[in-house]
Amino acid sequence: MCRFLAYRGEPIFLADLVCAPAHSLVHQSLHAVEAKTGTNGDGFGIGWYGERNEPGLYREVRPAWSDENLRSLCDQVRSRLFFAHVRASTGTSTTRSNCHPFTHGRHLFMHNGQIGGYGRIKRRLEALIPDDLYDTRVGTTDSEAIFLLALANGLGADPVAAMARTLKTVRCLMDEAGIDEPFKFTAAFTDGESLFAYRWSCDAKPPTLYFREERGGLLVVSEPIDDKDRGWREVPKGCTLVARAGEAVRVECLNEAMSRLAA
Repeated sequence: MCRFLAYRGEPIFLADLVCAPAHSLVHQSLHAVEAKTGTNGDGFGIGWYGERNEPGLYREVRPAWSDENLRSLCDQVRSRLFFAHVRASTGTSTTRSNCHPFTHGRHLFMHNGQIGGYGRIKRRLEALIPDDLYDTRVGTTDSEAIFLLALANGLGADPVAAMARTLKTVRCLMDEAGIDEPFKFTAAFTDGESLFAYRWSCDAKPPTLYFREERGGLLVVSEPIDDKDRGWREVPKGCTLVARAGEAVRVECLNEAMSRLAA
């Protein structure tokens, strides 16, 4: 399982959250405590918004703890909205194109979890991605496939309904293939203004996901970067954390959105 961090708020240096805290994301790449694997050394990536419309992106196959370029970059880059991710592969190769976050236009997406039995539905899942989006697929992960299918389902217009539709589609493919392994999904998505964080699994045991208010904004993490008593709250199971520009943070039920699709 991977570890990730998403921030939206007053502009800060990336290092303040990615590198500096006692249990920072870089520290978690070697010493995660709330994941099945304590080491997340199969590459890393950061995506951030600056003065241009589309985000900057830096991804590398080296472990985050051993990349001096990552620390230097984080010390210099200041951003109001950024993603950071350290990867623990669930079967696909360790390549730069398989590292998170993934980008499409102004959109950023990153994922922790896996589609159980992915190899048995990969072809059918990819066949649902429209050609114009499939042409942008550069890696082989289930995470990127989910992202592209969600974009096809309207992720940019309605991030909760589109992701609910995508998760339901993947689950149906798994049922048709007779797959018993669970589908676990925590993820973060942004259009450069609003931030959405999802926590869901088909076995009601989703990976961990926490949030708190941070410097006038919102911080979302796979596991706390400092003591748990410092305002951290869990994103409820089966829900989406919604932080739209100019609105208070709220929680929407992803399970209910999926149920409405079945009605």
